[in-house]
Amino acid sequence: MASIKNIDNTTLYAEVIIPLALPLNYTWVVPQRFQETVQPGCRVEVNLGKNKRYAGVVKRVHHEPPDFVETKEVLNVLDAQPVVYEQQLRLWEWMARYYMCTEGEVMAAALPAHFKLSSETILVFNEEAGDDFTNLDTEEYLVAEALHIRRELRLPEVQQILDATHVYPVINRLIQKRICYVWEALKETYNPKKETYIALHPDYDSEAALERLLNEDKRLQRAEKQMQLLLAYLHFQRTEGEITKAELLKKAGATDAHLKGLIEKGILIAEKRTVDRIKGAAKQIEVNFELSSAQENALQEISDVFTSKNICLLHGVTSSGKTEIYIRLIERYLKAGRQILYMLPEIALTAQTIRRLEKHFGGHIGVYHSKFSQNERIEIWNKVKDGRVKVVLGARSALFLPFDDLGLIICDEEHDTSYKQMEPAPRYHARDTAIYMASLYEDCKVLLGSATPSLESYYNATAGKYGLVKLMQRYGDIAMPEIEMIDTRRYRSANDAENILTQPLREAIQAALNDQKQVILFQNRRGYTPYQRCSTCGWVPQCRHCDVSLTYHKFYNKLVCHYCGTSYPPVITCARCGNHDFIQKQFGTEKIEEALKEFFPDARTARMDIDSVKGKNAHHQLIQDFEQHKIDILVGTQMVVKGLDFENVSLVGILDADGILSFADFRVNERAYQLMEQVSGRAGRKHGKGKVLIQTSQMQHPVLLQVKQHDYTGLYENEISKREQFFYPPFSRIIKLTFKNKQKEVVRDAAQLFAGALSSKYGKYLTGPAEPIVNKVRNQYLMELLLKLPRSAKVLEQCKKDILYQVAVLHQEKRYKSVIVIPDVDGV
Repeated sequence: MASIKNIDNTTLYAEVIIPLALPLNYTWVVPQRFQETVQPGCRVEVNLGKNKRYAGVVKRVHHEPPDFVETKEVLNVLDAQPVVYEQQLRLWEWMARYYMCTEGEVMAAALPAHFKLSSETILVFNEEAGDDFTNLDTEEYLVAEALHIRRELRLPEVQQILDATHVYPVINRLIQKRICYVWEALKETYNPKKETYIALHPDYDSEAALERLLNEDKRLQRAEKQMQLLLAYLHFQRTEGEITKAELLKKAGATDAHLKGLIEKGILIAEKRTVDRIKGAAKQIEVNFELSSAQENALQEISDVFTSKNICLLHGVTSSGKTEIYIRLIERYLKAGRQILYMLPEIALTAQTIRRLEKHFGGHIGVYHSKFSQNERIEIWNKVKDGRVKVVLGARSALFLPFDDLGLIICDEEHDTSYKQMEPAPRYHARDTAIYMASLYEDCKVLLGSATPSLESYYNATAGKYGLVKLMQRYGDIAMPEIEMIDTRRYRSANDAENILTQPLREAIQAALNDQKQVILFQNRRGYTPYQRCSTCGWVPQCRHCDVSLTYHKFYNKLVCHYCGTSYPPVITCARCGNHDFIQKQFGTEKIEEALKEFFPDARTARMDIDSVKGKNAHHQLIQDFEQHKIDILVGTQMVVKGLDFENVSLVGILDADGILSFADFRVNERAYQLMEQVSGRAGRKHGKGKVLIQTSQMQHPVLLQVKQHDYTGLYENEISKREQFFYPPFSRIIKLTFKNKQKEVVRDAAQLFAGALSSKYGKYLTGPAEPIVNKVRNQYLMELLLKLPRSAKVLEQCKKDILYQVAVLHQEKRYKSVIVIPDVDGV
């Protein structure tokens, strides 16, 4: 496509976001034929470079020609209506600016894959070539004839015509002879789901005609199976209404051949229809439960806060009934016609929560998370955009949905680290992004809920920036679980299984099983053995690509790197000394499961971690099995911690508190308390007082004592004073810079050079550069640099600009051109 020179100010331009990490958005000319249809939020097809085509989203339409650049034309407008609204475009812009990425990277994360089009080669017939193909050889003639008839052919079709896979020489000859030319087209990859429905032919609509057919038609008298199928259809049609082909054949026990015979005889007809992939229940609003007086008071306090503030923190202890308060608020906003976003940190939580919400709101509910197929995601996207779905339940990616009239955002378990996106960009925090997002809608409120709020949120609430509502008693006045410590130093044994499950814990598990109660055991390590060590020289098998030890997974009989995912065969010989004797250190969820089978062979055990819970419905099925008491003991990682509600759990065991307390992180005490308090909250939620046993060798650790007393206030006061003393959030803003390169010396020198460039202006705020604990991942060596900046928007913005400038300066030097610099705002 030839470039167009800008002639006057009446020319229309479109600033377009394309899904690439480009520092600035490009501008294209809008041809006259598209000027009535192009609008912000629509996708357009554009050409970048010589022949790369992209589907981009129009950010704005204007009359300002770009400086010093020749602009190309928009090739096509792909949408009659915008796929995103103005609020989403503004959110993308803010996320790119705040989290130091590009709008193209945000767009790539935000849009379902089927909205991103793929490039596909198409051969187009050249009309000027005419229809005289006498000078072509046999292969060229076959393709040219097909092109003349069809006008367009795709590469697989050419391969089919020639019955060969290597067709490029033939295509090249046809292009040189000007029979055709190549067009790189963008293809929409979303396919609506279609199902075949079966109906009775209109000739037999009347009772009389149907009676004659059944009693007198000789074609049916001779075909017994077809008659049985027809009778089955008539029964299902009268009792269930419309029926699909698949349902009919399954229920009638018939075959395709029987159905085909009835269709060929003109008795039944088959018609294909577009159907929803996600079956919606009937729309309803039926909230018929009563709140306790404590819940009523909390709901009223939240309503009072929302008259003067847009953000409220609900600090409610575990099992205090926060979800019932959420449901009451959803009811209120739903009746007002507003949309509601209900965010949860883990997909595992959606299975249980969706059942509770659907009971009250039916088809008003939509679910959106990464376990859905791309086709399902696009259907939910369109339903939210059109307002057909009013309440969306989802993980952090649900923030990107095109809400038109958002009135309430509920961020449940707001403290959870899963709300932070780590890789790839944008590295955003969903809770903080939700708070900004609410400001883009008229009178949109945000409710943050947690039994163990993040220190930042609690600080903002106590400082008056957010409202604060407390719900400090469990629903039904059930007592908080009793917490006991088990000193692992007293129960050391030569038997690994006895070290994993100490005697007091085994006795407590047996007592719970005797009482027909259920047990949850928490260990924050998956796999069988986190690492194994040579008993002679101390060598530990490590990943070839990362500076980490390998975890043994007994189920797969493999060693696996939990950083890059590479798997290796089990090691039986030490690479350093040749010894065959290895000591297995620590234990993961697989090994716990094995120990349980040794001690409790009759108990039904299951494991809930990333290895065992795969597939869209796996979380849902496992949780449902546990709810229905098909499982006695559930072993899990963080998945079992977060907000799950089980009536029959009387005992929770935390198997390795020392491991939780040993991370090198300024948030270690906060996160250890949150994990242990949350998992403790799964015990004794409905019937009787629960019990929690914590295995540790640090009996007097202050965090364990605070967990034992359920003393969040004590934890907060201790931690907030230390944060202030050492200038950590919420008293500062953190930007972590990670440098990556395949050469250790190059990445080290680049980080030091970068720190030197920033030190004159930000020296007192700089920490590092230093190697992280894991200093090599996927063959890339790492260095880190930390900036702890004052909580001034002006300082933060200026620092971001200086960082981006220094990245550009660094990449000017040939030695550092390949060094990757990753900024992570609020990322520690």
